[in-house]
Amino acid sequence: MKKIILIGRSESGKTTLTQALRGEKIIYKKTQYTNHFDVIIDTPGEYIQNKSLGAAIAMYTFEAQVVGLLISATEPYSLFSPCITPLANRDVIGIVTKINDPKADCKLAKHWLELAGCKNIFFVDSVTGEGVWKIFDYLKEDKDKIPWESQKGEMLDGSE
Repeated sequence: MKKIILIGRSESGKTTLTQALRGEKIIYKKTQYTNHFDVIIDTPGEYIQNKSLGAAIAMYTFEAQVVGLLISATEPYSLFSPCITPLANRDVIGIVTKINDPKADCKLAKHWLELAGCKNIFFVDSVTGEGVWKIFDYLKEDKDKIPWESQKGEMLDGSE
């Protein structure tokens, strides 16, 4: 799987999404520092919210193949500048979280991510798991195919 770094403001759902992607029980915990897992880098929101810490985020992106910009569907504003994605020399995707919240405005969150330059945008509810599998599918590489299938889609034992 490709490694992804999750970037977004505090309480946008980065750690909750990390827990959902890892199949863990969802429990709120504030991320205090950059956490590295097998294929996920979870960053504190303060890194993107504070100009002096922004350079640290830029450096951490070099450790991943995919940059995930997160915006909660309940956000009052976007931290991401228009056309920011070309600054990363990585694949950049948008992720809208908290899509089932009563205050959610998924259309506005999507608009902000499109303005930032995201072409691929995913909508997730990390608590219910809705949409999380689509991120898994996106991060999957060719070598990550199911081991019992051949390249032609036939079973390795010859049966179909």
